Amino acid sequence: MNIQDMMKQAQEMQQQMTELRVEATAGGGMVSVVVNGHKHVLTLTIDPEVVAKEDVGMLQDLIVAAVNDAHRRVDEALKQKMGGLMSGLGLPGL
Repeated sequence: MNIQDMMKQAQEMQQQMTELRVEATAGGGMVSVVVNGHKHVLTLTIDPEVVAKEDVGMLQDLIVAAVNDAHRRVDEALKQKMGGLMSGLGLPGL
């Protein structure tokens, strides 16, 4: 594989990460978050039943859990895509 092919694959990977959408939930779906491959939060949905003055701490925990899970899922997707890209290089150990 030459450098031009590698650059083309890197650009394609960048585009795929921009287009990638990962959804994660917490609290049995009470909080849902969608992030892209760059880990930017695109949407955050909160079930109205969770919104209560006395449960603000729980709601905050659910939001953090959903965002962290979404980030973990992006990492997994990146790892899979990078594994395919790197294996095409024919380098030992990859």
